[in-house]
Amino acid sequence: MGKILFVVSVLVLVYVLAIDAARVDTLNIWPMPKSVSHGSDRSLYLIKDFELKTEGTKYNDASGILKDGFSRLLNVVRVAHIVEGNFSGIDNSLLLQGIHVVVLSADDELQYGIDESYNLSVPASGKPVYAYLEAHTVYGALHGLQTFSQLCYFNFKTSLIEVPMVPWAVIDQPRFSYRGLLIDTSRHYLPLQVIKNVIDSMAYAKLNVMHWHIVDTQSFPLEIPSYPKLWDGAYSVSERYTFADAAEIVSYAQRQGINVLAEIDVPGHALSWGIGYPSLWPSKDCQQPLDVSNEFTFKVIDGVLSDFSKVFKFRFVHLGGDEVDTTYFLNHLFGKSMWRLTKHRLNESQAYEYFVLRAQNIALSHGYEIVNWEETFNNFGNKLSRKTVVHNWIGGGVAAKVVAAGLRCIVSNQDKWYLDHLDTTWDQFYMNEPLTNITNPKQQKLVLGGEVCMWGEHIDGSDIEQTIWPRAAAAAGRWRKLTFQGEAKPHPCLGYRTHLSFERLWTPYDKLAKDPRQVTGRLAHFRCLLNQRGVAAAPVAGPGRVAPIEPDSCYSQ
Repeated sequence: MGKILFVVSVLVLVYVLAIDAARVDTLNIWPMPKSVSHGSDRSLYLIKDFELKTEGTKYNDASGILKDGFSRLLNVVRVAHIVEGNFSGIDNSLLLQGIHVVVLSADDELQYGIDESYNLSVPASGKPVYAYLEAHTVYGALHGLQTFSQLCYFNFKTSLIEVPMVPWAVIDQPRFSYRGLLIDTSRHYLPLQVIKNVIDSMAYAKLNVMHWHIVDTQSFPLEIPSYPKLWDGAYSVSERYTFADAAEIVSYAQRQGINVLAEIDVPGHALSWGIGYPSLWPSKDCQQPLDVSNEFTFKVIDGVLSDFSKVFKFRFVHLGGDEVDTTYFLNHLFGKSMWRLTKHRLNESQAYEYFVLRAQNIALSHGYEIVNWEETFNNFGNKLSRKTVVHNWIGGGVAAKVVAAGLRCIVSNQDKWYLDHLDTTWDQFYMNEPLTNITNPKQQKLVLGGEVCMWGEHIDGSDIEQTIWPRAAAAAGRWRKLTFQGEAKPHPCLGYRTHLSFERLWTPYDKLAKDPRQVTGRLAHFRCLLNQRGVAAAPVAGPGRVAPIEPDSCYSQ
């Protein structure tokens, strides 16, 4: 059955390509699929009991991941409106009965590198008529449901949900396997519901990694059962996450196809560790970096990573390693601690190297591969484990050096992809290319993808969404009013998207806009549709978190 439907979808694709291939550039689908085609003026209408059909699938959905994804689809296409239109005057061949989803793999384990591809088709008519979605994994199917939601809109004249411009045919897969967003719960505590809201919005954008920067200098909010005094470093007794909370976040993300990359940033950025265990500090006068000369330091790290391995099942763990002031390793170590360090004949830079490599070995012993910030590569890259992923952040050009050395890389250069840099313009985000100056195909494969970083010094639960979404432009003046057929209203086939950089991580390079001005209209549509779906995305006409300038349509702000 699945093979027959797939052949039908291919025939629909060929037919549609002949009809309307030239109009793809005008669509508001985000991120732009690998291949998408559509018809012209014909529309289908979702019946009230629009159903999920799974005949012929190999995936039994015992955990309910697909069922939950379908429920979310219904919620977002209704955008909280009451669907109460009259179907009596509509030909049955135009009533869309449901979506037939066929998943080719019975496995729903979520890990880096899983197949996220999907094929989606919506015919022009049928008796009965169903949309058809085929994917290798349930997570590819979730992406397909997200795309289908973008083809739907609520028609206010009929009070029905409509799929215009049928037939549709979409063939899609991501360009990069790592498409990440960092959140920071140390600089400000983020309530659990806020984190879940961020995860929801990430799924809309087909992101697949939430990098959880859990602890830092300022606070240690997570319970570590092996060393329960560590979360004494939290801001308060109510600004904490239990170990069960962490498991819930991982599960919630996984059900939407999102991995959680947990980070403990060592040896620097770790003052909060010593609130509960002061012996982790080199001295009372030097409270970070962690004491490299004390065996207890590495016992604690081992305990933390042992506990992590019970909850954070992603292949990678982030060990930080950035911004370490190595002068403290010698200047503030006394007595036995100083004796241990000099016994190993380590100077300041060697002590830093020793710490990072030993922490890496601990992570490897717990089954993890390691992510480290780029300073570790810049200082002793040839000593790093070959299972290291170097996380670029300081500036451009690092990725090319990392992959030339045979290591993997994630791109997050701060001049382009740091969301807390409110004056970075949206066109800089869009045009930041992870493969810049990397032309060797083997080396290109070592770039896992990219990540935008929402550092928490100036954000909390009150403003995180509008700082992340949709990444407002630092541009002077008003944006042009978007029009459709002479009216100040959106195109009826609304789309939505994430932060501009995310399209670069999903869409094939040759489909990306060469001039960022070509995507301004789609960005405005994205922001407004996110608002409709309950995400507090800021206007695009100004720097980050700007308020609306004056009364006007959402689509002109």
